[in-house]
Amino acid sequence: MGRLVKGLALSAVVSSLVMAGGYKLPEQSLNSMALGAAYVAHTMGADTAYYNPANMAFMEDKQYIDGALTLVNIPKNIYTANAPFPFSGESKEENILIPNFHYVSNAIGNWRWGVSMVAPGGLTKRWETPYQKAFAEEFTLKIIELNPSLSYKVSDNFSVGGGIRIIYSEGVVKSNSADAAGFPSAARDMSGDTIEFGYNLALAYRPTSDINMAMTYRSKVDLKEEGSAKLYAGGVKFYDGDASVSVPLPAALNIAISKTWNDKFTLEFNYERTYWSAYKELDFEYSTPQPAFDAPIARNWSDTNTFRIGATIKMDNKFTVMMGFAIDETPVSEKYLGFELPDSDAKIFSLGFRYQQTKKLSWGAAFLYDSKDPISLAAGVADNPVLTRGGSFDGGGAYLTTVGISYEF
Repeated sequence: MGRLVKGLALSAVVSSLVMAGGYKLPEQSLNSMALGAAYVAHTMGADTAYYNPANMAFMEDKQYIDGALTLVNIPKNIYTANAPFPFSGESKEENILIPNFHYVSNAIGNWRWGVSMVAPGGLTKRWETPYQKAFAEEFTLKIIELNPSLSYKVSDNFSVGGGIRIIYSEGVVKSNSADAAGFPSAARDMSGDTIEFGYNLALAYRPTSDINMAMTYRSKVDLKEEGSAKLYAGGVKFYDGDASVSVPLPAALNIAISKTWNDKFTLEFNYERTYWSAYKELDFEYSTPQPAFDAPIARNWSDTNTFRIGATIKMDNKFTVMMGFAIDETPVSEKYLGFELPDSDAKIFSLGFRYQQTKKLSWGAAFLYDSKDPISLAAGVADNPVLTRGGSFDGGGAYLTTVGISYEF
């Protein structure tokens, strides 16, 4: 019984905050969305400030502005429990609007600066079916990152760059097991926010005019969400006070190379390593001890690899066509799977275009499909009190549609 109460109290609360990284959004511009984030070595516009600030040193000496709006559609997750358990349910479909903005300045000698405003992660997931609602009736996380950056041209073919990550995040988590027969009646209503800091580094090398090589690194940022919580048992509120939890947004390393043929066709390969092993446990804290609710819970996530390939084709009719494909690993093992994050390995498909309206103005659109593998759980594998009985997840994934505009002057 104690294990069940702890699961109800903590699993949705803290894992929801990490959902931004486990379900991160690396596509933060029109170009990146169209290329499936295979966009580190061969960057083309103001979004260079975010994806590889070292490349700003090689851009033409003018100013660049880029903005885009992305609609994220998250289909229902459908959970089917093994017979004879009555634990099946489905989540609600979600639609989220995410803006981004990028700017690159004129050159100042060998120096250049830029700034990006992005939403690199965040998710909303809501379950209304009884046994899922007991763990994740609602959790919503918003993350906004302001990323000023600098580049320095060391030589005609080598540059370095870096920046500061200023991150604001806020989250809301609700759960309620009152309708879950056989479970103790427990509920929570929690919210919190934080401002944290990190950094990013970049290298760019051009051995020839048609080959770009790059390496970027984003630091780990520990998000310590601080706010308030209300806890209920049997419909009676027994806690109303401060609450906090610290979880990592993991460090990430990107290594990329691109090759261009005849100034028309560019192919880029990108390898990304995300250091999820920093996420070892959940430890929720209250202003007074809550023995059934604040015991640390192991997570023990794994570092992941993502392999991306993107192609850019410049047409003769002012159109540039882009497409991408990626294979993305999940950091979550079946043992630690939960309704707040029913994550699995994914294949990512993307396509987009940009139209050069005038010499200074271009616009375009992109579409990305994140296809999650179905999950089948044998009995006794998962720690979650419901999932340990066995079952399967289908659906999920995401559809992302982006429209964007760029201006150079």
